[in-house]
Amino acid sequence: MSSDGRRKVSRRRFMTETAGAAAALAIVPRSVLGGRGHVPPSETFGGALVGCGGRGRYTFGGLGPNVVRLASCDVKFLDKADNKEVYTDFRRVLERKDIDVVAIATPPHWHALISIAAMEAGKDVLCEKPLTRFIAEGRAVVEAERRYSRIFQIGTYGRFSASRSPGNILTHKIMASGLLKKCEAVHIKRSGLKVQQWSGIVNAKPQPVPKNLDWDMYCGPSPLRPYHPHRTGGTHRGYWDYEGGGMADMGQHHFDFVQWIWAKDDTSAVEIEAHAPPAHPEACAMWGWVELKYADGLTFVMESTEWGKPYDRKRPRGISLGDLSEGNRRKVEAMPDPAPLVDFPTAIRTRQRPGGHAEAAHHSAAILHLANIAIRVGHKIRYDPVTEQVVGDDEANRLVNPPMRAPWHL
Repeated sequence: MSSDGRRKVSRRRFMTETAGAAAALAIVPRSVLGGRGHVPPSETFGGALVGCGGRGRYTFGGLGPNVVRLASCDVKFLDKADNKEVYTDFRRVLERKDIDVVAIATPPHWHALISIAAMEAGKDVLCEKPLTRFIAEGRAVVEAERRYSRIFQIGTYGRFSASRSPGNILTHKIMASGLLKKCEAVHIKRSGLKVQQWSGIVNAKPQPVPKNLDWDMYCGPSPLRPYHPHRTGGTHRGYWDYEGGGMADMGQHHFDFVQWIWAKDDTSAVEIEAHAPPAHPEACAMWGWVELKYADGLTFVMESTEWGKPYDRKRPRGISLGDLSEGNRRKVEAMPDPAPLVDFPTAIRTRQRPGGHAEAAHHSAAILHLANIAIRVGHKIRYDPVTEQVVGDDEANRLVNPPMRAPWHL
């Protein structure tokens, strides 16, 4: 030992030990160390997919590279469920402590209940669109996101690219400023809503339930109808029990980013009018157009181009700084740009609220639900965005918050 109590190390010994350490380091997999293209275990999350149909793998992919799939759940897995990696009951999945993140790709009548249960269980959630089957479910998802401090993102992403456009940013700032007291802008979406494609079958003959399918669990909070294959798979969209036709299937894609552009993530339309034939009580069917007007005058229009006369009540119109007084123009120009939207993979690491959070997703889904309510009741409705009720219309309000089949409830 030397006088300072430390062992002297020869140059040869030093070189030998450091070479050995370098060799050991060289054989450690890059997946352990991290680096470009590799995520270290300390930054990975356990994930589960609930709803393993056509959209499932794409929805799970939206969780990002940090999430490892540990469980798959679907009501069609009766013949293969082991309650270890494969499940039919989402509640068993949510009991697992190693599941951090859940991707939900079931039909929409399950979206709200599974999202709420997952957040209550401490999981973050990426949910397919449309967020919900009816309006009251959306408010319950928003409250769950807030109550349990979880990350929630809807599975449509148009707003992320739209929010980077200088023109869209300017429109957003003008609307968010509150300085444009009377907005005469009109946004019209024509076609692309798959109305006929996602219409239901009327008086379909009941079929035997496949042995691998838990039909009771599939129906869940919706009425327990006789089984027919058209009520499952992608064609489930044609029935009010599970979704809302082409309107609900495509509408959130088409209007979620528009809603951000026009700064309407925290409110809804107040007057909704539809041009459509009488609606069937179970099967979604044809419609022509729906006009949704906001309190400040902004109008959104959906036109199917698949039924009836073309929409001709208003023409498309945008807004610009020229719609403001000189003083208000200067105020808008002085406003900072909105913060960049945070995507889901970043949000689950940083705990920042993502761009398609529950409040925004709820209001973009409400566009579709209000349009469908106007179609189903067959008359113009007036909606209060604060109470989230149709004003003076019991028939319409029954569609805002319809009862669920026991024992399921919000």
